[in-house]
Amino acid sequence: MLQERLIARVRELCREDARLSAALIYGSFVTGEADEHSDVEFWLFSDEPVDPLAWLDAIGPARHVVVNEFGAHVVFFPGLVSGEFHFAGTAEIASVGTWPARGAPAEHMVVVDRTGALRVALDSLPAEPVLPDDVGELCGRFANWLVLAYRVAARGELLRAVDALAHVQRHLLWMARLAEGRTRHWLTPSRAAETDLPPDVVAALHRVTADAASVTPALAAAWVCGRGYWVRLVPSVPVGLFEELDAAFLS
Repeated sequence: MLQERLIARVRELCREDARLSAALIYGSFVTGEADEHSDVEFWLFSDEPVDPLAWLDAIGPARHVVVNEFGAHVVFFPGLVSGEFHFAGTAEIASVGTWPARGAPAEHMVVVDRTGALRVALDSLPAEPVLPDDVGELCGRFANWLVLAYRVAARGELLRAVDALAHVQRHLLWMARLAEGRTRHWLTPSRAAETDLPPDVVAALHRVTADAASVTPALAAAWVCGRGYWVRLVPSVPVGLFEELDAAFLS
């Protein structure tokens, strides 16, 4: 795959660049889930200023480079293959230790570690993300997004309702994963949902997906799905809220 050749080239550049104190690869190519649709993802830590565009140009031909909303440089390689590169100072290596989880063995993630600080930070992380202690809080956040979608749809802001429903669905995915005991992809709950979750659960979640013309049935489907999981996950539910949501969506 092109991605494997890109990864090999980035590894080579990292080893050759003495300015880099550390570099790591993350994502599906270290978790063992990569395929021809996967992107490549790196963090590069340097002691000296690095020109990101010049550094990325050395990898190979690219169609375009853009800085995304998280400050990472995204490179579009031929064939619509993406690469995400975070350029940071050496002092930021310690911040790796604040990540929610590694997701892969540390030795698979380290590309360069000239001081040993990167391995220390990675080893301090749990292998998998810690699940929430307060499931009721998670369910309440689902209701928050659902009510927002309901209210803005009633106002006629259907595109805003669609946006809110995306958050509703994300929380439903978390609730479903907890209820079904399928929490492997907790940090990105939509990842591999079609294979992680039972077919009937996937079908129910698909009904929550909406465009501007299908907001009303999607809202009802979201409450039916979320109501069922809330009852399964939490010993006692907010009865008054349930009664009002039932009246809004099930009557």
